[in-house]
Amino acid sequence: MRTIMNKIITILVVLFSIQGVLAADPTPPPPTPPPPPGPGLPIDGGLVVLFFLALLSGYYLSKKYISTKKGSI
Repeated sequence: MRTIMNKIITILVVLFSIQGVLAADPTPPPPTPPPPPGPGLPIDGGLVVLFFLALLSGYYLSKKYISTKKGSI
């Protein structure tokens, strides 16, 4: 009878201790991100120049590739 009572007390102690762990306060929310660098900054500043530089570099690299390909044959 004494071992049954010890088992019951042990089970109750474990169950109540688990309940205390699960009832803990949640973690605080993460901090807010910093504000953007500045108001009024354009996102597309210099896109036209970048587009033409990409076209020129594509033309240059394709010409270079074709010339080396013809030279290796």
